[in-house]
Amino acid sequence: MSIATNLPSRLYSAAGTRALDRVAIDDLGISGEILMERAGAAAYNALRTQWPRARRLVVVCGMGNNGGDGFVIARLAAEADLPVSVLEVGDAARLQGDAQGAYGRMIAAGISRSVFSPDALAGVDVVVDALFGTGLARPLAGEAGDAVGAINACPAPVMAVDMPSGLSADTGAVMGVAVRANLCVSFIGLKRGLFTAQGPEYCGRVVFNGLGVSPEIYQQVPPTAELLSLEMLRRLLPPRAKDSHKGDFGHVLVVGGEHGYAGAARMAGEAAARVGAGLVSLATRPEHAAEIAAERPELMCHGVESAAQLSALLHKASVVALGPGLGTSTWGKELFTAAIDCDRPLVVDADGLNQLAKRELRRDDWVLTPHPGEAARLLGADTRAVQADRFTAAAAIVDTFDGIAVLKGAGTIVAGGSGFPGVCPYGNPGMSGGGMGDVLTGVIAGLIAQGLDTRQAADLGVCLHGQAGDKAAGAGERGLLATDLMGPLQCLVNPD
Repeated sequence: MSIATNLPSRLYSAAGTRALDRVAIDDLGISGEILMERAGAAAYNALRTQWPRARRLVVVCGMGNNGGDGFVIARLAAEADLPVSVLEVGDAARLQGDAQGAYGRMIAAGISRSVFSPDALAGVDVVVDALFGTGLARPLAGEAGDAVGAINACPAPVMAVDMPSGLSADTGAVMGVAVRANLCVSFIGLKRGLFTAQGPEYCGRVVFNGLGVSPEIYQQVPPTAELLSLEMLRRLLPPRAKDSHKGDFGHVLVVGGEHGYAGAARMAGEAAARVGAGLVSLATRPEHAAEIAAERPELMCHGVESAAQLSALLHKASVVALGPGLGTSTWGKELFTAAIDCDRPLVVDADGLNQLAKRELRRDDWVLTPHPGEAARLLGADTRAVQADRFTAAAAIVDTFDGIAVLKGAGTIVAGGSGFPGVCPYGNPGMSGGGMGDVLTGVIAGLIAQGLDTRQAADLGVCLHGQAGDKAAGAGERGLLATDLMGPLQCLVNPD
């Protein structure tokens, strides 16, 4: 997903956005009509900026306030002498309030309007989706669902007004069907559903406009999530003192690398080193230790067969990365139990999570990093339920196991600790491959080793990981390897 650099960090639910509107109207004295006119103008200007050569526009309007914004867009296009028509979905006789007023002004401007027909989309340059906004709480079907299907089948680019119709503002899940937009212009409060689950696939480029309201309204309505910023979080890594040494930057111990999975432990270890951990050790199968050390001699590789052999390594570590390639054999279970019982912070991933799902354990000093399938096992749910509401799933993991939860996927969510849930806006589909999770585990562990607390390390870690993936995908997303992130990671933790 293309993310503009000037997006605010505060993310709101649908209810929160409606509360912001109400504060602007009731407390600041800005009428709903003025807000609608400003929203329509902001969307129209964004459309002209994105597609300056577009001439023929079609605005598909519902019969609520989102449709009202569309009526304003259509009127402004006509005033600029652009050929524009409005396709109505619903009974215009049911329009009320500000939307009804905008409809009247559009009629007065002499704009062509008709009941929605797929044929009316032929030959247009841009389609404007002004069907439904944040108030939609049901799956789209019937006439509205058919209209969405026709918009998606149209080859012209699409601008969504506030939200792509059919996409949940709260969860980012598609409610039946949803418009696939190329550009989404969001007003007053950024909707958290734009940035996670199916949101990034459906919203395209996101543009925000605050509609000229005073910043004070944001103090009255708290957000429900935060859009993470690598630029801001990177400040947690200050320049190093000239007299520093390896002992100043912690010691990561990676526990994993069962037969057939040596690469997982190696990638986690190298990632920890690449983000600046002073020392990195691997506790792995004896057969793998020499091979990994030969490939990456900076990693201190130890062949470990039992919990007793692991104990001394745990004692020396600052933080333990538990799970990359660990497996579920007797060996893996024994090492898991020993690591869980130690008094070091933990980053738990992969088979570490699968083993945790079978136990009732709570710790406030660990970071759990499940993908949706692993999250489902932790919660005794199914993957579809996790993806249907990722914010709720991440919160449930924290409620069950304490600590910090990093729910991976499009729009990775970080929950737990102080502050609101964080949403990572970086990453790309090329990262849907083996080893990416092992790299993230190493990154977070490497940051904890350098003194960041678990929430700071998780927030910064997911941003570094996602941005490294974006940089590594410069030659294309398909074929991207987890080890391709190592070079970009080093650059990102040394920005200047």
